[in-house]
Amino acid sequence: MPLAIEDYALIGDCHAAALVGRDGSIDWACLPRFDAGACFAALLGEPRHGRWLIAPAGGSHASTRRYRGDSLVLETTFETDSGAVRVIDFMPLSGLRRDIVRIVEGLRGAVAMQMELVIRTDYGSIVPWVRRVGGATLATAGPDALELRCDVPTQGRNMTTVAEFESKAGARTTFVLAYRASHEGALPALDAMKALEATERGWREWSARCTYEGGWRDAVMRSLLTLKALTYAPTGGIVAAPTTSLPEQAGGVRNWDYRYCWLRDATFTLNALLATGYHDEAIAWREWLLRAAAGSPQDLQILYGITGVRRLDEREIGWLPGYAGAAPVRIGNAACGQLQLDVYGELMDSLHLARCAGLHPEAHAWRIQHALLGFLESNWQQPDEGIWEIRGPRRHFTHSKVMAWVAFDRAVKSVERFGLQGPVERWRELRDAIHAQVCDAGFDAARNTFVQSYGAEALDASLLLIALVGFLPPDDPRVRGTVEAIERELVVDGLVRRYATQHGLDGLPPGEGVFLPCSFWFADNLALIGRRDDAGALFDRLLAIANDVGLFAEEYEPGTRRMLGNFPQALSHMALVNTARLLSLPADRARSSARQGERPASAAWRA
Repeated sequence: MPLAIEDYALIGDCHAAALVGRDGSIDWACLPRFDAGACFAALLGEPRHGRWLIAPAGGSHASTRRYRGDSLVLETTFETDSGAVRVIDFMPLSGLRRDIVRIVEGLRGAVAMQMELVIRTDYGSIVPWVRRVGGATLATAGPDALELRCDVPTQGRNMTTVAEFESKAGARTTFVLAYRASHEGALPALDAMKALEATERGWREWSARCTYEGGWRDAVMRSLLTLKALTYAPTGGIVAAPTTSLPEQAGGVRNWDYRYCWLRDATFTLNALLATGYHDEAIAWREWLLRAAAGSPQDLQILYGITGVRRLDEREIGWLPGYAGAAPVRIGNAACGQLQLDVYGELMDSLHLARCAGLHPEAHAWRIQHALLGFLESNWQQPDEGIWEIRGPRRHFTHSKVMAWVAFDRAVKSVERFGLQGPVERWRELRDAIHAQVCDAGFDAARNTFVQSYGAEALDASLLLIALVGFLPPDDPRVRGTVEAIERELVVDGLVRRYATQHGLDGLPPGEGVFLPCSFWFADNLALIGRRDDAGALFDRLLAIANDVGLFAEEYEPGTRRMLGNFPQALSHMALVNTARLLSLPADRARSSARQGERPASAAWRA
């Protein structure tokens, strides 16, 4: 059986990322791109598909791990009968090259160690040509080359590069795996210890820029570090997760590729960054949004590649068995071709928030917004696939209409607050018409709750955003009624499901875990309707779900206490930061912000 999803930790350099298991294995690495042009491959399969293990040889041992302070330098300590050893894993922040560095430090006694490196590129389908070149082990496969330099002798065995060595107290053994394009010359050897010092210093300096002074600072800082690690520095794009096809249901088919940037995450991201003082990152993300959204309004996608690329054709990788048998393994994401009206609202909301925070874009940004509003004006009454990218018939999803309202509401506010030019009276009329329709067709008066789609009985956790985006004030009885209905029908062991999958509304077999971002939104709503003690208790419960190094997946299975879905999940960490900030605000200030038609956490950057 593979390691549990929560048994992994993240390392990265803002260009690439890798997952390190608590057993000393790196089973998934994308080098140098999140599109995994070169990757070891497993997490999705068995070790034969790719793995880099450094751990005590044979016998029993126990491990503990931690990040070094506010950094992405990971330490795993192994305790054995003969002694103790520490493995330090990181990716240098050089910006010029892609390396994974592993340093073995002897702490006590003498520990027999093993190193096994199985390189498989193109999702485990290609076995590279391996040879010794200039004291290094060079693996070449098509466009990709990986070069291993280390302090101990290695040998080839069954298409695996192996080493056996002893780690004594006070001794250090270094391993550096460098990626380069196969047509390029060899890179200079990296000084691992100097790289460690520089990388740790770089992360400390970045963390020191944080201005957050609210509660739960350690959890907030770890979430911010995770978001930074999921950023592609050259473009400012932030991927939803560095993995693909980790299942939302154990052994099931709800397996999607999340190594892309979702417009839907835009405002959550900006809130988190602005609230904590990271304006440079917020500007870079805003600029990525504008570049991605440029073009014909009808061609706006819900997700893009980290460079803004649009063609993300989905296909299945049949030769990989999938994580713990959850198949198929998918690369690409067909949701890029769906109509999801809510993203127009997310984009308008994000750019409005950026202006409110003083991040004034160039004049062309408003022209892009104008064009998007023109398309939405003619299409907001269309059914769509909705926030959860449901692979079934289009519907009039309530959340999609609410976000269409947000688009015109933020357009009106942009004219009123910043003197921008536009047909504000027509936008007000559209805003009011959408509001009236949602309150009529999307609301079940008999149950005093909004519903997933017009005329439906099913609930949907996206309805928790109604108060958070300012569609209705939190003291409106319809908001309280919706929160209480979700509490009755979608809460499992205190946590929130997205929707009732057993209804078969999404064209997939029923069953998935509770959705952690929605659970954070639920805590936000509890606070806004006056149940702050309940909100605080739920937030503490959510923090306790994090793995031992503070990371969250997308979903969680309360019965087995296992994480589900791609990992680590940016939206979960964004939601954590925003909930911590909201719960740190005085109650009256948070509610006042919501009544004024703003996301309550957006008050953070004005603190």
